[in-house]
Amino acid sequence: MSSNIIQTAKNTIEAEAASVKALATFIDASFEKAVRIIHQSKGRVVVSGVGKSAIVAQKIVATLNSTGTPSIFMHAADAIHGDLGMIQRDDVVVLLSKSGESSEIKVLVPLIKNFGNTLIGIAGNMDSYLAKQSNIVLNTTVAQEACPNNLAPTSSTTAQMVMGDTLAVVLMELNGFEGKDFAKFHPGGNLGKRLYLRVADLYIHNQQPKVLASASLKEVIVEITEKRLGVTAVVDEKNNILGIITDGDLRRMLEKSNNIEQIKAKDILSKHPKAIQPDMLAVEALQAMRTNDISQLIVEEHNQYLGILHLHDLVREGIL
Repeated sequence: MSSNIIQTAKNTIEAEAASVKALATFIDASFEKAVRIIHQSKGRVVVSGVGKSAIVAQKIVATLNSTGTPSIFMHAADAIHGDLGMIQRDDVVVLLSKSGESSEIKVLVPLIKNFGNTLIGIAGNMDSYLAKQSNIVLNTTVAQEACPNNLAPTSSTTAQMVMGDTLAVVLMELNGFEGKDFAKFHPGGNLGKRLYLRVADLYIHNQQPKVLASASLKEVIVEITEKRLGVTAVVDEKNNILGIITDGDLRRMLEKSNNIEQIKAKDILSKHPKAIQPDMLAVEALQAMRTNDISQLIVEEHNQYLGILHLHDLVREGIL
């Protein structure tokens, strides 16, 4: 029984992978024409379908929107009961269907054409009503569904989704859509944060541990303990950075010294600490921490001490 489960799983993956690979043979002049029409359109992309194709259509809309191509979803069944009103004059309509022959499709297609909008069909049957009536048709025909009965939409819906991703990526490139643009549309996600979150957004929430070079060992310990960052900066009277003392520095000093009463901050500090400027990206701070195998960075500007950025700040924001 276990071997049958594993083999069926592998067969499913291989069948869907073969269907996706075959899509490359369908990328032709029609695909290029569809891309250019969408790219040059002054309207949105309205993506529609029924059944499983409607679910795929929603995913395509989400991908297009997040990569800079304004899109909306319209369910094919709801469209013929009033939702057609969401289609505007300059919109391009993309209609998905494996068979291209469902009753909703046959009702919807002539209505869209009467509106004068360009209709791009994504069809799994090139002899279907949808394929023949579309202004442009993108072929997503699959040899067989991964379903052992060749019934449940599996390979066909995967092919539809990949075709949608292909459109989105090509449009993304044509639009010159870059990382900073992606961040604008994903401000709450971890991916977006990696592209826009800066050191200044994080360190200001921390306390600002610092002591003068003349501070006693007790003062250093109290400062590190109270500020709870495992570190303190050592500065001069003008707030210029002289060095840094970590709790690790304290432990190593205590292991080596018998007479600690006369020890000052200047005797323990590590000169030339790793620092970062507030306008740097948080992801760059993470890279600096990894490269130097440290968990804190001094934040400075023109050698003026501003604060401490801790690894925990990056973890909390999902940068790590």
